[in-house]
Amino acid sequence: MEDLQSALSSHGVMVSFLPEKGRCLVSTKDFSPGEVIIWQEPYASIPNNNPIDLRCDGCFASSSLSSRLKKCSACQMTWYCGSICQKSEWKLHQLECRALVRLSEDRRKMVTPSIRLMIRLLLKGKLQVEEVIPTTATDKYVLVEALMDHMSDISEEKLVLYAQMANLVNLILPSLEINIKGVAQNFSKLACNAHTICDSELRPLGTGLYPIISIINHSCMPNSVLVFEGRLAVVRAVEPIAKGDEVSISYIEIAASTMTRQKALKEQYHFTCTCPRCVKVGLYEDLQESAILEGYRYKKIFVCQRCGLVRNQKDIQKIAGEVEELLEKASTSLSYGNHLEAGAMYKTIEQLQMKLCHSLSISLMRTRETLLKILMELKDWRGALAYCRLTIPVYQRVYPCIHPLLGLQYYTCGKLEWLLGDVLEALKSLTKAMDILRITHGTSTPFMKELLNKLEEARAEASYIQTNNQT
Repeated sequence: MEDLQSALSSHGVMVSFLPEKGRCLVSTKDFSPGEVIIWQEPYASIPNNNPIDLRCDGCFASSSLSSRLKKCSACQMTWYCGSICQKSEWKLHQLECRALVRLSEDRRKMVTPSIRLMIRLLLKGKLQVEEVIPTTATDKYVLVEALMDHMSDISEEKLVLYAQMANLVNLILPSLEINIKGVAQNFSKLACNAHTICDSELRPLGTGLYPIISIINHSCMPNSVLVFEGRLAVVRAVEPIAKGDEVSISYIEIAASTMTRQKALKEQYHFTCTCPRCVKVGLYEDLQESAILEGYRYKKIFVCQRCGLVRNQKDIQKIAGEVEELLEKASTSLSYGNHLEAGAMYKTIEQLQMKLCHSLSISLMRTRETLLKILMELKDWRGALAYCRLTIPVYQRVYPCIHPLLGLQYYTCGKLEWLLGDVLEALKSLTKAMDILRITHGTSTPFMKELLNKLEEARAEASYIQTNNQT
């Protein structure tokens, strides 16, 4: 523990303990918005490889960005972008590779990303014990052992599933003489401690276990944000953090009612949040917010809270049933790549939801987000821009003023406006995007450099237009 505290002190944080929460990360200095609090490489990670978007196991580079992506000739399950990543992973992968090669074709089909993540986690622990791979204060198996497993909180069904998965790992790695119970506990640890690794636009790339990042507790009003640069997890302050304050991030999608957030946290992370947003549960203010975000536009007597229109319960149930049925059909159509057909159905869903829900409804926002993506696939830039603009007032309502999703939505809006030749509006949107994303993402990544270039180009074009207008 002393070596960990010493290593963390250089970052300006320390591990502390709160009776109501357990371990937590506390600042030992002041942090300003945008300042990096801590960063960590994963103890173990695995990309979400699929035939459409293969990724390097070493750096998560996409096959669309690297034509040099090559498959491991032995196990046929691992990909690398080049010799640097292959060499950096070799000590671990050679053991993994031998284990995978021995499997029958049927067994190989059972090796899910979760199974491979566990295999890598256990093999790394073995190699560190044997001193083949070095350990550091922030990168050693004992930190994995210290994570909460919540085995006493999970269902019998999950206990059986984790035991089955542990047995499969034992069959894959017979030489390790695995403790089945211990591996089952590790699967439970992964379920509530592993993080989804995302790109700069928050699209999922894979899964990683970051034992130090996992010490940071949740808040629905977090003072920090977790983003990824490749596999590197980076936590930045999004508001001023004073010395002695607890550092917090959000574990879940916070665009939801208190009841929905509490349910999600309880089901996956096994705790009840007591942040400033959640302590208002059941109060008038919270009930009003929930009604707007997730309820229908009608009170118990089904009178519209906006226009006074009276509807009976059967009307509401009929519309809700039509929405549910159409959503299933539209989702299936979209999964097959039928963008025109799916777009038509989602527009019908939107019209029904407008009758049923508030204009700031989360479900209506999600439908419009989907329509935005569909229209961008169809290269209907004007239609996409219209839907992007419709989502922004809801984003402003459900997210803090400094939140990566709000910044990314402004960025999308700015790119569409620029594409359509609306330079002055594009400049406004790109400026708003930069004001947020420079805090959440920093300024050094290729993504942020691209945004900065677009912003500078928009400024130059806007200046040229204004100069011409004056003459």
